[in-house]
This record gives sequence, structure tokens and C-alpha cells, in this order.
Amino acid sequence: MKTERINAIRNYITEHRTVRMEDLQKLYPGLSGMTLRRDLAALEAEGSITRTWGGARANLQKNYGSSEDLYENREIESTESKLLLCKKALPHIQSKHSIFLDSGTTVMTLARMLPDSNLVLFTAAPNIALDIVARTSLPQVTLLGGSLSRTTISCSGREAIDQLRGINIDIAIMCTSGYTPENGYTSGNPYESELKAAVIRKAQQVIMLLASDKVGRSMPYTFAHDEDIDILITDTL
Repeated sequence: MKTERINAIRNYITEHRTVRMEDLQKLYPGLSGMTLRRDLAALEAEGSITRTWGGARANLQKNYGSSEDLYENREIESTESKLLLCKKALPHIQSKHSIFLDSGTTVMTLARMLPDSNLVLFTAAPNIALDIVARTSLPQVTLLGGSLSRTTISCSGREAIDQLRGINIDIAIMCTSGYTPENGYTSGNPYESELKAAVIRKAQQVIMLLASDKVGRSMPYTFAHDEDIDILITDTL
């Protein structure tokens, strides 16, 4: 429990850049200020944060396995793997369907390959929505609102969940930051994990893009298990 809490606090500070003690006390109302200060001390000792007067700030120059890597770092990694995943996924995207595109660099690669056809697209990733609008004449591209993560370039939170309730999704194209048989498909952000799980519940068909470098990696928050996925696409030949 303590390790999960420290991981969650690290992810929160990485996403928001700074945190105040009163923010942490709202997130963990059952914990004492002393316990939360010890958690911050542990994060400072590992180098992920620097404590400040009344809170802490993130040390963004370093990435940690329990949190999401910065988007710009992931964008230049495993290019061949992303292309292979997207080429396999493309035939499953059919005209006259409503498609939800997850966030992330792999799905951005897929977005850039989409045909200019009669699709209705939904996404929580503003960079993906802008790219599609600029390149195609698709009849409808809808961006879910919410809190924007600088790490993943994705919106999430209560606003996105509320907006999702009124949306019908034929096909959801999803990605994951980690996968193990025990913990399933996992994310480093609790709010994005909640949104991913809600999308999967709404979709008629769920397609998961799973890169081999994500297998064996477990992030703090599970959003799906194998039985929730209809089509699993990997980068193995």
C-alpha cells in the first residue's frame, strides 16, 4: 500500500510539476501530514522531486519506471514497432463507424495513416485531434475535455468521463504503458486509467496495440484485463 501511494504521488507531481501539502492531504484525507512528508522525503531521496516550502516540485530531467515517460522521449523510440502495429490495425478501421483513438505516440502514428473516409472520430488527445483535422476532411472529430497531462498529451478527469457517457463507440483503438498476465493492461496515471476503462466498457469492439517492450512492465493502475480485449495486435511477425 505504501509503495502504491508513493508511486501515485510521484505520478501526480510529475504531471502537475508541483504539489502543495494541502493538495496531498485532500488526496489522502486519512493520512497524517507527517506520513505524507515522509513520502515526499522518500521521493526526494530517489531524486524524482525536490521538496519546497509547503510542498514539492518535480525533477523532470529524469524518468522512472513507475511513471509515464515524457511524450517527446517516446515519440522517437521504437519507430519500426509502431509502424508494424499500426499497419496491422489499419484494416480493422471501417468506414461509417465511430472510432475512439487512445492517446500516445503509437496511436498518433496510426492517426497519420488513416484514410480520408467517412469516419466519426473521438479522442482525448488534442495533438491527435489537431493532426486529423489538419490532414483530412473527416465529417466529425470530437475532442474530449478535461485536465491535460503534459506527460502524455491527453485529457482526462471527471469532465472527460461525463462527456463519454453520451458517446456511442463502435471501435476503440487502445494502447497500454505496461502489461503482465497478473495485473493486465496498466497505466501510470489514475485519471487516464479511469478514462481508458470507461472507453473499453462503452466500445462494441476493443482493439489493443501491445508493443513487445511493454510486456513484463507493470504500472500502478490497471484499466483492463485480457477478457476485456476483442482483438490483440502485437509487433511480432
